[in-house]
Formats: sequence, structure tokens, C-alpha cells
Amino acid sequence: MEITEVRVFLKDSPDKKLKAYVTVTFDNAFVVRNIKVIEGSSGLFIAMPSRKIKQPCPKCNFKNEIRSKYCNQCGGQLPLAVQIPVQAAGAGNAQLEHKDIAHPITQSFREYLQKRILEAYEQEKARGPSASAYSELR
Repeated sequence: MEITEVRVFLKDSPDKKLKAYVTVTFDNAFVVRNIKVIEGSSGLFIAMPSRKIKQPCPKCNFKNEIRSKYCNQCGGQLPLAVQIPVQAAGAGNAQLEHKDIAHPITQSFREYLQKRILEAYEQEKARGPSASAYSELR
């Protein structure tokens, strides 16, 4: 599988951890959007697109975000047994609240993907704010 295009959309605020959103095209046939470039404590890394995990209300079956105390539909209290324990719900455990939509299976492909995305990010950053909205690698 070959990466045929990388589009980088820089974020405006330089003091935030989220630096850019990226769209990657594979083999001119498949697109993954909303990959994030994030500034971590040990440098830049990518985060794959994800969605928040939901839990159904026992009364009305409405799907609420995990860790909610009350149902957004009927107002009923959600059971504690379904919620993530408070000690596991710290800032370092955000992965317990989100599930990847798409992600690499092997470590080698993840490294290849991250390398290509971070190269495109650096190129787009060097072009400056007057440049176009995206960067392409072909």
C-alpha cells in the first residue's frame, strides 16, 4: 500500500497541543480524514481518527457518552457499573473514552505513516500562513 497524497490543514493557535489535521490518500483509491498531529511531551506524533464511546440508558436506550451521570434523553441516572472508574478516568487514559475509526495494524506501517505525515506537516509549516490550505506529497 502506497501513500499517494497527504494534505495538511494547520491549526491557528500555536500554544495548543493540536497542531494540524491531516487527510491521507492511499493508492489513489482510499482516503482517511481527521488524522491529528499533536505536540506531546516527547515531540510530535499522530493520532488516528476516533469517536467517543457511548453507553445505552437502561430506561430509554438512548446512547450517552461514557462517564455521563445522567441520560441526555430521559434524565434518568445512569448506572455506575457501566461507567469508567474514577481512578482509571484520568487525563492519561483518554483512550478508554475513544475508539479508533481507522488505524494501522502493524508497527512498521504506523511508523511509515507517521514519518510521511510529519514530513508533510513540516513542509506545510515552513511554507507559512500565506500558503495554500494543504500540502501534497506525490
